[in-house]
Amino acid sequence: MNKKLILILMSMVLLLSGCTSKSVFKNEITEDITPVAVNVPAELNPGKYSELPNEKNGWGLKKNKNAPPEIPAKTVEILNKYGAVYKDSEPHALYLTFDEGYENGYTPKILDVLKENEVPAAFFVTGPYIKNQPELIKRMVDEGHIVGNHTINHPSMPDVKSAEKLKNEIVGLANSFTELTGQEMKFFRPPMGEYSERTLSLTQDLGYTSVFWSFAYKDWDVKNQKGTDYAYSQIMDGVHDGAILLLHAVSENNANILDKVIKDLKTAGYRFKSLDEFGNHVNNN
Repeated sequence: MNKKLILILMSMVLLLSGCTSKSVFKNEITEDITPVAVNVPAELNPGKYSELPNEKNGWGLKKNKNAPPEIPAKTVEILNKYGAVYKDSEPHALYLTFDEGYENGYTPKILDVLKENEVPAAFFVTGPYIKNQPELIKRMVDEGHIVGNHTINHPSMPDVKSAEKLKNEIVGLANSFTELTGQEMKFFRPPMGEYSERTLSLTQDLGYTSVFWSFAYKDWDVKNQKGTDYAYSQIMDGVHDGAILLLHAVSENNANILDKVIKDLKTAGYRFKSLDEFGNHVNNN
């Protein structure tokens, strides 16, 4: 297999990989935010997690036009084992999610569009985002959106070998959110989509549903935005029944096309639902 073909195949795999490295979040992680000491459920036994496989898995999937992506049956089995989700096969249902590592000035417009169209969304945020954007966090909550846990410092979960540090990354963020809003978090998105059985188990034991996605495109690189027509076609060609859509709010293109995307998808018969409304067909093929 020649080098050119290898590069093409790698690009295809990465199309659904979401934010693929910590460098994507460089604008908000200028310094590590040290997790404060947190109280974790007494029943969490660190020894349990040391016995579970910690092989790092990435969430790179092959796209299919207007159909769910292809993933191995073994992966689906592992996700179901730990209550993780990546799609819901309910006809015409869509779940809109945004990853928020830092604020690039477009979230207020995104929230305006969601409010105008009466569409719920989920925003997965990091520690620096909560620290630097408390008013936007409160607005998300006040307008009925879900704010999900994306850890404090956005590490690759399997790379954090200490179960206590891993818990602090998750629970520390949740504590900051609760202190700000009075509400609790219940949905989690692994940074960079990287996970292992060990990390899925720990996250589940902390009371979270791990949320992956069945559609994404390369929208996170603010220096390589390909225009609104490209962004629109990527999304419209990628939607499918029960899709969990991952978009990055740092993209100006996403902010500019969101209203048209929502209106056109509604016209096509799709319904935007909250993650709280997941049906009985999660992860089924």
